[in-house]
Amino acid sequence: MTEPNILSSLSSALAETIARTAPAIVAVHSHRARASGFVWKSGLIVTADEALADEGEIEIQFADGSRKAATVAGRDHTTDVALLRADGDVAPVKLSTDIPPLGSLAVIVAADRGAASARLGMVALSGPGWRSLRGGEIDARIELDVGLRHSQQGGLALNAAGEPFGMAVLGPRRVLTIPSATIERVAAQLEKSGRIARGYLGVGLQPVRLDDGLGAMVMNVDKAGPSAAAGIRQGDVIVAVNGEKLSGVRALSRGLGPQSVGSVVELTVHRGGEPLNVKVTVGERPET
Repeated sequence: MTEPNILSSLSSALAETIARTAPAIVAVHSHRARASGFVWKSGLIVTADEALADEGEIEIQFADGSRKAATVAGRDHTTDVALLRADGDVAPVKLSTDIPPLGSLAVIVAADRGAASARLGMVALSGPGWRSLRGGEIDARIELDVGLRHSQQGGLALNAAGEPFGMAVLGPRRVLTIPSATIERVAAQLEKSGRIARGYLGVGLQPVRLDDGLGAMVMNVDKAGPSAAAGIRQGDVIVAVNGEKLSGVRALSRGLGPQSVGSVVELTVHRGGEPLNVKVTVGERPET
């Protein structure tokens, strides 16, 4: 009797890995939009925020074909993580916080037209944490060289050992993975409060170029916001934060993460050509 060849062994191992993960994968139907998701905790499902409709009823289809109504427990546009509540007794997945190395194999297990589906690819980039264009803190940059349908967004990305290391989403050029550490951090906050707190200064800013660098001109001030309470006025030009020269409006916004709420920042502004230091207590951005 001949021994199985390498490809046959790999094929069998992949099939077994996918079969173990598939029961926790769900299809998410929301107002003409289709996505995938996975059972994070009992009764709680994580899916891709970008693929979730902004309105209408939500229905979850489990691997056994059963369907349940779902509600939004919370969603964070900046990290592309959404949390849904739905009745069900499916065992949750155990996420691994290990970052897969460059060039290693990766399998995406998702739902497509109500059935489990799988995609095989390779880790094309494995790098340090980064901020999304919307200001979300992503704990690692993991790009996959693999095809992905829109309905497969929210599926699990598995490493060669069959451990889920993140959620697959469509990026501008490649498939991105929202790593497990980000999912655990964001989903826990969404479960607790339904939203992610963001820092808020209460000003509208416009970048301006100065003789000695960049500044941010205050175009408008929220009368009920923290900047107004601190004395910031329309026309002020912010040139430094906590003594460090401003590198741009986007950099200032990126510094207003959840940890910034309640902290005090010292803004150096130019008013009428004269420098002035103003201390502002960062507020929490109101829901829109």
